Amino acid sequence: MTAAQAQFQLDQPSVADGAAIWRIARDSKVLDLNSSYSYLLWCRDFATTSAVARDETGEVAGFVTGYIRPERPGTLVVWQIAVDDAHRGHGLAGELLDALTAKVAAARQVTTVETTITPDNAASQALFLSFARRHGAEVERRVLFDAGLFPDDGHLPEELYRIGPLAPAA
Repeated sequence: MTAAQAQFQLDQPSVADGAAIWRIARDSKVLDLNSSYSYLLWCRDFATTSAVARDETGEVAGFVTGYIRPERPGTLVVWQIAVDDAHRGHGLAGELLDALTAKVAAARQVTTVETTITPDNAASQALFLSFARRHGAEVERRVLFDAGLFPDDGHLPEELYRIGPLAPAA
């Protein structure tokens, strides 16, 4: 059992978790912040492809949101992942990613994980490259959305990380 597993309970999010997830995303200062309404919808409509970590008091300490690509039903897209500042440094993001992938793969035969990461987000790059190593998977990287596709807001390009095929769970 890892430190994160001993300290946190991994759970499916509920609508009541939407505000906490929004706050963690906002406070990360790295994620693109969506409207608070969108996090409520995410917890309602994509709860089975998302996860939260609860601390010993039941509060949300971290989250990962994802969805299945409609045209690639074997692909789990990880939309956002973040851990509350007070709970960082325990491997919780990796635990959330592993647990969500295992849960979704068991139900839907997922063999590939995709995410997008901006070139300046070294922490996310390390998280997903480490995930690929743990799962014996290759990583294909390419620019998915060039900076010129975004409104004139200074958004960096979004690089697609396509990780797979995932090794079968032991």
